[in-house]
Parts: sequence; structure tokens; C-alpha cells
Amino acid sequence: MKYHRHLGVYGICCQDNQLLVVHKTDGPYRNRFDLPGGTIERDESIIQAIYREFQEETGFVINVNHNIGVSEFIVPYSLRDCSHIQHIAILLEVSLEGSCESILISDDTAGWSWINVDEIGEDNSSPLVQAAKAYLETDHLEWISVTYDNWKVAE
Repeated sequence: MKYHRHLGVYGICCQDNQLLVVHKTDGPYRNRFDLPGGTIERDESIIQAIYREFQEETGFVINVNHNIGVSEFIVPYSLRDCSHIQHIAILLEVSLEGSCESILISDDTAGWSWINVDEIGEDNSSPLVQAAKAYLETDHLEWISVTYDNWKVAE
């Protein structure tokens, strides 16, 4: 197996058992819920990246409450000359600072919504959202590396 490595930072924002998610339109999590966040750009700090990504994908300004941890997910997905994506996710707990303040500018999401944590499953959510659910249910994030051998891109 040859991995394409992707490192990103993602925000877990939950209110009244509702998790804020984005609707993916591209990549291995296409047509599933995903956490707002993404790539840390060159010359950008982790904190700058989560502020920028969250605002681009949801329009919300956020506060970063604390660092939850890091998770790793490996999913089959052909990209360049690789057969799998190794997704390393820095997960932060965030809260909303106010109302939606901007027009969305994202090339791989189609808006955002609140979903009930109980409705999260592999059939409708990315591994990141599933990790967020586990964290919200236990207040703890296991350091795990999960390989999804049978992962299918949702059509």
C-alpha cells in the first residue's frame, strides 16, 4: 500500500447534543458529513488554520476551547499514484463566537448543518465525525489509528 498523507486541523462544535458538520462534495468522504476544518497552509499556524477553515466552510467565527488530540484514519482512495489516504487529524473543541458572518468559500463542501449525535454512523459520516461522536459520548479521545479496509466513497 502506498499512502497519500493528509494532515489537517478540525473543530468539534456541539450544542444540545447537535454536532456542527459540513457536507463533503469531494474526496473519500464525499456525500458524507465531515467536521469543519482542513489543511494547514504554508506559513500558517494550527490555530490560524482552524479559524480560517471554519470560517470558509461554515461562515462562523469561533473560539478554540482546547486541544482534544490527534487521530489517524487510513481509507482506500486512489489519489495521484497512491492507493490509500492516511488522514492525520488534529481535533480541537471549539465554540461559536456569534452568528454566521460571511459567504462560504469552499471548494469541497456544500454548506453546513447541525446533526443529532445519535444519528452519526459510518454510512453517513466521515471517520472524523465518528471520532467526534466517540469523544462527545466519553469526554475522551483514544489515540487510535483506524484502517477502514472496506471504505466506499458514497455515491
